[in-house]
Amino acid sequence: MTTITGFRIADIRFPTSRSLDGSDAMNKDPDYSAAYLILETDSEITGHGFSFTLGRGTELQCATIELLAPKVVGLKVDQLKRSLGEIARDLVSDSQIRWLGPEKGLTHMAVGAVLTALWDLVSKFEKKPLWEVLADMSPEEIVSLIDFRYIRDVLTPEEALEILKKAEPTKAERKAKLLKDGIPAYTTSPGWLGYSDEKMVRLAKEAVAEGFTLIKLKCGGSIEDDKRRLRLAREAVGPNVRLAIDANQVWSVDEAITWLKELHGVDLYWIEEPTSPDDALGHATIAKAIAPIRVATGEHVQNRIIFKQMLQLGAFSFMQIDSTRVAGPNENIANILMAAKFGIPVCPHAGGVGLCELVQHLSMFDYVAVSGENDARVIEFVDHLHEHFVTPVAIKSGRYLAPVAPGAGGEMFPDSINRFTFPHGEEWQ
Repeated sequence: MTTITGFRIADIRFPTSRSLDGSDAMNKDPDYSAAYLILETDSEITGHGFSFTLGRGTELQCATIELLAPKVVGLKVDQLKRSLGEIARDLVSDSQIRWLGPEKGLTHMAVGAVLTALWDLVSKFEKKPLWEVLADMSPEEIVSLIDFRYIRDVLTPEEALEILKKAEPTKAERKAKLLKDGIPAYTTSPGWLGYSDEKMVRLAKEAVAEGFTLIKLKCGGSIEDDKRRLRLAREAVGPNVRLAIDANQVWSVDEAITWLKELHGVDLYWIEEPTSPDDALGHATIAKAIAPIRVATGEHVQNRIIFKQMLQLGAFSFMQIDSTRVAGPNENIANILMAAKFGIPVCPHAGGVGLCELVQHLSMFDYVAVSGENDARVIEFVDHLHEHFVTPVAIKSGRYLAPVAPGAGGEMFPDSINRFTFPHGEEWQ
């Protein structure tokens, strides 16, 4: 029987601040980073998971993962899948570590890194990609993964089971279609705030030529800059490509409403993160005031409870789950099912380090086993750092192609880990 025998943790940082990749109104010089966990076994397979960070402070996330990882040493890999709901609840409920959260921030993200690594082991053991492992599970098995504490007033186990059973008869048909056609992507690659107008326009035109039908620009630096950049972007992409903007939480509620009412004439599709990710009421106020511009948010929503409140309030039109912000795949399955109940499309946040590689599996599970067809569903794509992953995302004609390699997608090449480990890796010397 394959057993988890130990773990390794690495503080991996990529110096993206040198080129201003990832720059926005709140994060002007990020170094895309990962607090990276490898679960070792007494066989050839290893499990890989991580939390995404932006440079300084990654050592704190690594230290938090180190507090939790010993709890899974000794577990049998062939028994993991049927006990991952219980394991997740045990990790989240650690009475000493939980106090530092609870269910938010470093501790919750550390749980997510451990659970992602466990799901990676399960997927490799079954020789399937994670999306297929999840899609092939029975509705009852999926429901057993979810912690319904704090969300039963919106989603009960019985309701979750009903949603999953409704999708069950046509799962095989959607799986075949997914493998053939993939899922639509949108791109933020042209839109970083630190890019010149010329670079933004060139990259936007290239994105349209590559088949993307939704392009997102960062905003919130200055109103005049936003007006100019959006006008140039609309001229570059034409009238039939959707334009979205992302404020990265830079505004208060009143500022967001005032600012967005100034951005007319460019046909905005959505505004992302217009204010604090914890302000459910604020998002609802903004959404009502700026219609028909829609609100999208979620990459910094810290847990299923905040998502629950936002759904109850009608605070957004698009749920943007993030693969490393909450407690791993288990909690994101709860988020996906709540969104399905409210009829809200899940359009994941990605980019960063490996976020595209991880979150595509959750979106594909959603398509096959939960919400089915939805013309509004898209997954964010950013063309950064994929070359460091063993199974990088595949994009064709503006669509994510379904991965077929076993695993959860987060495994990096050993050379990349060694080269970019901070502070002793070659890149940081």
